[in-house]
Amino acid sequence: MQTFFTPEQLADPGTAEANKILRTCVHCGFCTATCPTYQVLGDELDSPRGRIYLMKEMLESGRDPDPATVKHIDRCLSCLACMTTCPSGVHYRHLVDHARAYIEARYRRPLSDRLLRRVLAFVLPSPTRFRLALLGAKVVRPFAGLLPDARLRAMVRMAPRQIPPVSRAEDPQTHPARGEKRLRVGLLTGCAQRALNPGINEAAIRLMQRMGAEIVIPRGQGCCGALTHHMGQEDDAKAKARANVRAFAAEHAREPLDAIFVTASGCGTTVKDWGHLLAETPDAEAAQAMAALARDVTEVLARLDLPELPDQGLRVAYHSACSLQHGQRVKVEPIGLLKRAGFTVAQPRDLHLCCGSAGTYNILQPAIAGELGQRKAATLEAVKPDVIAAGNIGCLMQIGGKTNVPVLHTVELLDWAYGGPRPATLDRNVTVEGTGPSLAQNAA
Repeated sequence: MQTFFTPEQLADPGTAEANKILRTCVHCGFCTATCPTYQVLGDELDSPRGRIYLMKEMLESGRDPDPATVKHIDRCLSCLACMTTCPSGVHYRHLVDHARAYIEARYRRPLSDRLLRRVLAFVLPSPTRFRLALLGAKVVRPFAGLLPDARLRAMVRMAPRQIPPVSRAEDPQTHPARGEKRLRVGLLTGCAQRALNPGINEAAIRLMQRMGAEIVIPRGQGCCGALTHHMGQEDDAKAKARANVRAFAAEHAREPLDAIFVTASGCGTTVKDWGHLLAETPDAEAAQAMAALARDVTEVLARLDLPELPDQGLRVAYHSACSLQHGQRVKVEPIGLLKRAGFTVAQPRDLHLCCGSAGTYNILQPAIAGELGQRKAATLEAVKPDVIAAGNIGCLMQIGGKTNVPVLHTVELLDWAYGGPRPATLDRNVTVEGTGPSLAQNAA
């Protein structure tokens, strides 16, 4: 793609990188076949190729973003399926991240949008504030249908009926290995997951301890920065990433870590990109080093060579989270681990397509997210599973709200298979609720 940025524009590192990315695009359109929003909406401007044209024109002209451009870029899930498909290696992720930061700096959204985004940025990265919000949602749930905004209705309906207790296992501490110590690893505990399902990290800690890993939870860590970064709030995302980099770098300096593992793949994709996010800052070198240590929990477990177990008599439909399969290119480890633990693993058709969670997407774009969630739940149910497994908390919440099949994190199943407690979700009765407005209602 030919570009026409001025020398003054190219003096900005973000614009210079966007220029390089734009020039790699050859307009082939392969990305449209794997883009979830294009599959649902059928609009070229809601495909990666269409959005690339919009971003090019917006950035190249230097103008303030117009509402139409913002609408189509907002509709992007950042699922990164286009990057897996692209034969030219277009780094769409960094391009759309830059465009979102540009929009955040130069576009004044309607008041309701601004307020909602501020609330999300304030509440979700804090487990304490998020837990309080979930308790409030329980009170409002019976009246959710009366709320005037579809996004508010989506927020309330996604809140779990039972708020899990606070987990002390995720507090700053060291969990010693049982038996011979084989690895020393840091755990990024995350933020939203700590409020929604602390049992995931508890399962990971138990399993790794039994397999000979020492797990360190450094003081000073928090949200990885993904939630605000996806909303274009770059300064906030950098501040959160910087705090984590310093916390883990200090622990690594005290005694080297073999890895920093993450149980929420949406976080993992951002953690592995800390080096890029904090480039040109005083923390750049440490960020690169910590990002190089980052691993999904299944990558670390694969290194521990878990024993092969007999058939568990359970059929598992595996949902490959976009942030794991496209963002991190981790595909074989989760399936291999589940099979090694004795589970029968089935994969749905269109496994490359997003479930519609995508951080805050299912709140900000509830109609599109609802359609994608229904499609994903249907394809998973079609393989007749006893349980559905995934590696990202957002996917678990999104899919779990649209199916009566129990939905668990991969590590919860593995912990159970290797001697941990039976996951309570397997015994819970699930009632699927309505999924919000139709796409036709949201088209305006």
